[in-house]
Amino acid sequence: MENHNSRTATKKQNKKTVAAYSKGNGCPYYKKCGGCHLQNMTYAQQLSFKQVKAIKLLGRFCRLNEIIGMENPVHYRCKVQAAFGKDKSGIISGVYQSSTHKIVPIDSCMIEDEKADEIIVTIRKLLKSFKLKPFDEDNMTGFLRHVLVRRGYYTGQIMVVLVTGTPVFPSSRSFVNALLQRHPEITTIVQNVNDKFTSLVLGEKTVTLYGEGYIEDAIDGYVFRISPRSFYQVNPVMTERLYSKAIEYMGLTGKETVIDTYCGTGTIGILASKNAGRVIGVEVNADAVRDAKFNASRNNVKNIDFFTADASDFMVEMAKAGEKAEVVIMDPPRAGSDKRFINAAVTLGPEKIVYVSCNPETLARDLNCFVQNGYKVKRIQPVDMFPHTHHIECACLLIRKDG
Repeated sequence: MENHNSRTATKKQNKKTVAAYSKGNGCPYYKKCGGCHLQNMTYAQQLSFKQVKAIKLLGRFCRLNEIIGMENPVHYRCKVQAAFGKDKSGIISGVYQSSTHKIVPIDSCMIEDEKADEIIVTIRKLLKSFKLKPFDEDNMTGFLRHVLVRRGYYTGQIMVVLVTGTPVFPSSRSFVNALLQRHPEITTIVQNVNDKFTSLVLGEKTVTLYGEGYIEDAIDGYVFRISPRSFYQVNPVMTERLYSKAIEYMGLTGKETVIDTYCGTGTIGILASKNAGRVIGVEVNADAVRDAKFNASRNNVKNIDFFTADASDFMVEMAKAGEKAEVVIMDPPRAGSDKRFINAAVTLGPEKIVYVSCNPETLARDLNCFVQNGYKVKRIQPVDMFPHTHHIECACLLIRKDG
């Protein structure tokens, strides 16, 4: 694990960047990239803007708490993804311009992990040395499509994923050795093969070239495995704030049965297990469930079970069997939930529903459905998980009206 002094030093290094952001529009790529929508504002103005937006969308349900912001809202993304291509200057790497597949060349991004950016620049230089070409999406030729770097905030472990358009990797061992020589802090290197005509970054086939093929990071003392295809929040500092608020809203006493729907690799369910009687994790993705079971075993959590199933069907079957759960956790994707899931949750009838949302628009829609079906909204806590963008996360507590 990285020690406290290392993280303190990183915070001090970030102070200059924070000062640049405090003036608004501190990024030279702001107008070209389009990824950070609010850089024309100071960070204080951004938080105020998001608070007002959340109130407009959700204020009719209950009084909102003040949004939780970051102390150092820079270099917070511990997952960095770069597309590779070619222009008149040669091989380039960077991000896609908003709503396009045009690559904006970027060496250093003010919201991305600095070490990850350094590694991506090194890989771009190595391509030329090894005479490897970037992938051409139009002709489906070439080698390297994307590079994904994930860094454990608390462990310092680094995973590099080389997404290639072909399974053939010329001089792979020499390439890996050259990368490790320049960046010995890398703990694992993986090749992911994506030879399909698709906008998806990762393909189905993965080959470990160095290390274990995964890294680990920690939340609230629990250690979690992060594989190339695993979902894991990109801002670890604010993830702890968001999840701790969600668990607070559960109000667990050690007797409750908790169902963690959309459970993914089991993060929230495992964190809640400390204060619950039993936790049931439900996830349709079998790979995620496998990781969730590993994470539970890794942390010696005995009172949690994971099932590969559709959460809606699972809750309906529980209700038919006369089984009960006091708390349902839901952390759906940006599109929110759907009426089928909401009806299933209402059928099961938990005393509390804790909704973790990454989209206040779809949250407002879903809360309205719950209210129409016998629940009331008690608390909403906005969290700034993605500073300098328009995205807002919320933890929300609903209770059954007759409970």
